[in-house]
Amino acid sequence: MENDTLLKEIRSETGASLLTKVQKDFIGLDTQYTIANGEKTRRIYLDSTASTLMMGLAYRTGESFLQHYANTHSLMHFGAKIATKTYAWVHDKILDFVQADQEHYTCFFTGSGTTAGMNRIARAFNHLQPKKDVVLVSIMEHHSNDLPHRKHGGHVIHIPVDTHESKMGCIDLDLLEHYLREYEGRVNYVSVTGISNVTGIINPINEVAKLTHHYGAYIVVDAAQLAAHVPIKMSGHEDPGMDVDALIFSGHKTYAPGSPGVVIARKDLMAKIEPEEVGGGMVERVFPEKYYVSNEFPEREEAGTPNILGAITLGTAIHVLDLIGMEKVLEEDMELTHYCLDEMLKLPQIVIYGETCMDTCPRAGTVSFNIKELNHGLVAAILNDYFNIAVRNECFCAHPYVEKMLELTHRLQIYEARAKEIMNWHTEPWMGMVRVSFGIYNTREDVDLFIEALKNILENKSEYEKQYSINEAGDYTHNSFIFSCKEYFNLSQMVQDELEI
Repeated sequence: MENDTLLKEIRSETGASLLTKVQKDFIGLDTQYTIANGEKTRRIYLDSTASTLMMGLAYRTGESFLQHYANTHSLMHFGAKIATKTYAWVHDKILDFVQADQEHYTCFFTGSGTTAGMNRIARAFNHLQPKKDVVLVSIMEHHSNDLPHRKHGGHVIHIPVDTHESKMGCIDLDLLEHYLREYEGRVNYVSVTGISNVTGIINPINEVAKLTHHYGAYIVVDAAQLAAHVPIKMSGHEDPGMDVDALIFSGHKTYAPGSPGVVIARKDLMAKIEPEEVGGGMVERVFPEKYYVSNEFPEREEAGTPNILGAITLGTAIHVLDLIGMEKVLEEDMELTHYCLDEMLKLPQIVIYGETCMDTCPRAGTVSFNIKELNHGLVAAILNDYFNIAVRNECFCAHPYVEKMLELTHRLQIYEARAKEIMNWHTEPWMGMVRVSFGIYNTREDVDLFIEALKNILENKSEYEKQYSINEAGDYTHNSFIFSCKEYFNLSQMVQDELEI
């Protein structure tokens, strides 16, 4: 026992040291822009929930690999050996990272992040229990973990979340069980997010899995946010009912922009059906009349030439996170999120959405809010134009969840919009929030600058409002300050300059 405790302490110290070393090694942390007052300042990047910055080591690893680049599916020449073996290593690394038993789980890559992976799983799982026509998802889901199930999975029913005195929190297991009982015998699978992309609230995925399996359904987890923030344990629990059947996440949210999406799923489930994607690399033999699908994983699920470079940069980022230790990553993440929440709660004109008690509902990496009597688009524009703070606004591809939470502050407008059957949310400029989100590169200094910016906006609301107009698209644009993208990045000009033409 003493040795185990000592080992944990050593790992904790090592992880803290590695985290400190890695935190400053991200491309874009020192990017500078000229802001509305004419000053040139460093960008404060607080939009990591949408997409994280590129880990410097991942970028350099990709550059190094390109010296040996070749296609996979061969060991014939040196470059092919390097590509094939490294690509296979990344699969194994990810399985270890999410604690999925390699004997029973496979990892394969998909095109457009979590969205592609979730569509694949929805189509595949639809065939596993054909007599079961219901899919349960929570109301807090990103569209990527809602629409694929509507399109391919069956009849989707949305589970309400725990309200905690009207503040929407995490998934309520009692409510989930109510729905599992009501539709018992009809539920094929339950698909839930590990962390909300709107509020950062963490869901107890293994407890959800246990309950779901008890009622004869499968469990799918959207780990788009989870993978970069929280330790994951897909298998190996004392109670096997807590194991996860399928989990999907995105490389571009895990410090490797440009990398593919990732699916980790039980082999026995995926082996029951022919792969959704067919083509080169996933077959044993092809004849004019028929073809034979490979029984090997992940080959049978990865038709065609894969995104080898993206997989290698992702594998690097995952390896670094694993070396730091996800327990340490989560500890730092929650501390920063808690600090930000506490500072925002001191400002009475700020409305924070979702349960704010982190003891009741743990959060990681994300806070969404509004300033009373100021439009979310205007707040985001001011933060960018005057403070060089990058945040995101509107509905974050989670319309039902955002709309439900906005009832706390915009009840009348919500009811009127529903009555008018308004389709375009841009015609209702109040419909949205501002979201601040963190990566492992963010610091307390970033939060302090953000809080000072909020205080400045609150003190000078009327002055800022005079500086902006709303364009035809419903966006706030500064009346005199114009940002030129080409001044900072011009692809065509860069090519011409490199070629000296």
